[in-house]
Amino acid sequence: MTDSIETLQAEIERRRTFGIVSHPDAGKTTLTEKLLLFGGAIQLAGSVKARKASRHATSDWMAMEKERGISVTTSVMKFSYGEYEVNLLDTPGHQDFSEDTYRVLTAVDSALLVIDSAKGVEAQTKKLMDVCRMRNTPIITFINKLDREGLLPLDVMADIEAHLHIECAPLTWPVGMGSSFKGTYDIRNGELRLFSPTHGGRAQEAQVIIKGLDDPRLDTYLGDQAEDLRADLELLKEAGTPFSLERYLKGEQTPVFFGSAVNNFGVRELLDTFVALAPGPRPRPAVDASGETRLVQPDEKEFSGVVFKIQANMDKAHRDRMAFMRICSGSFTRGMRLRHHRVGKDVSIANATIFMAQDRAGVETAYAGDIIGIPNHGTIKIGDTFTEKTPLKFTGIPSFAPELFRRVRLRNPLKAKQLQKGLEQLAEEGAVQLFRPLVNNDYILGAVGMLQFDVIVSRLSEEYSVDAGYESINIATARWVVSHDKKQFDDFKDYYGQHLALDAEGALAYLAPDPWKLESAAERYPLVEFRTTREIG
Repeated sequence: MTDSIETLQAEIERRRTFGIVSHPDAGKTTLTEKLLLFGGAIQLAGSVKARKASRHATSDWMAMEKERGISVTTSVMKFSYGEYEVNLLDTPGHQDFSEDTYRVLTAVDSALLVIDSAKGVEAQTKKLMDVCRMRNTPIITFINKLDREGLLPLDVMADIEAHLHIECAPLTWPVGMGSSFKGTYDIRNGELRLFSPTHGGRAQEAQVIIKGLDDPRLDTYLGDQAEDLRADLELLKEAGTPFSLERYLKGEQTPVFFGSAVNNFGVRELLDTFVALAPGPRPRPAVDASGETRLVQPDEKEFSGVVFKIQANMDKAHRDRMAFMRICSGSFTRGMRLRHHRVGKDVSIANATIFMAQDRAGVETAYAGDIIGIPNHGTIKIGDTFTEKTPLKFTGIPSFAPELFRRVRLRNPLKAKQLQKGLEQLAEEGAVQLFRPLVNNDYILGAVGMLQFDVIVSRLSEEYSVDAGYESINIATARWVVSHDKKQFDDFKDYYGQHLALDAEGALAYLAPDPWKLESAAERYPLVEFRTTREIG
């Protein structure tokens, strides 16, 4: 490495890598667009709900995403903001694609939670929060859609505290909502920014900024709402939770912002505060050559990185697959040789890329915290670790047992090879799981939501020219099976052979026809483990 320790540390401290998470329709992808807009990465923001002839969101690049107005895969976007280098990951909100989101949350240092002010905390929000809590991920909350009628700000925060079990510390405060929404007061800086909905999709600074509660213009612009604002802020001062940087970094408290992403309002304040408060790259657990777990520090001189996502066919013309790697320590330079530990080979990485959704640019240098893409020719899997030489295996990237199953039916037998290739490549992304029974040549897909099946059929047709459908199959649940007792494990495999299958990585799974059969198998073979999650890689 040519970087000095000082240069390496300075570059790492500039990095901010975070994921945006929310329940569907809370405005997450719209907020992503606006962060890119204020970050100077785009000049005109799109909309997820855009009409056919209009711009679509930068992060929603798949045909199906544009058609349905939802995000079905995680997008990675990098931009500069002031002195900071920001890596932003926009995740699918829809619960059917939650696996992608869970894995992304293992690759970020903090999260931005978007909540619809009219709906408060929703089911998927709770699940995402559980994942963040497992890793004590620091969270900033943006309460969106203040330009519409919704819950009172105090009620939204009470809802967050009750259901997500995290303390709320508001850093901005709204004046009114819906048709009476006038703006937000920056509690830390003592400034009121007045709301203007006219933006035309471009970044716009608030036209009027009122300094402090004693500014006579406050009453001129707000009328009766001025006293309401003063009363709210007095209440927050007396009874509210003051912001604590320490508690935020521990994942115990969330700073709260209010705004309207669709109107570009409150976004700049959010971004300014985020880059100032959010943590830089954090240490990550890994297993070394001796089998011991240690924390890999980001400013270690030697490069290390872990693959947390595979995306097929980002460039349709080339049928390519891209491995998304989080750099965990050191720095990367174009052309450097890295050890691919799972396969035990050294590879030269000459054409790594950075992303703006599907747009990409070559990487000359990158540092711990950055997300880079490596072309994948079928040799890289989720969970793979790359280092310069030291053997390491990063841990904590999960695969969850699917809950829904379908047998794939090919309508044109001559396309069998394309079907196999398509399913294997799409399964590599981790959105669905592919099982091949030991007793026949079926392809069985497992997923956590029905929408995933639709996506696979759509992508098989769009990207592989394969016309396929589904048949129901008598499978209720799946469990990965392992055992240290060879005799009992062999007996188990003989007895339940017709219900066993290999997943895409060759791990053995028991596909149970019903919960009773699973329970019975566990009782019959107590030395066999039936696992609901599996560490990837």
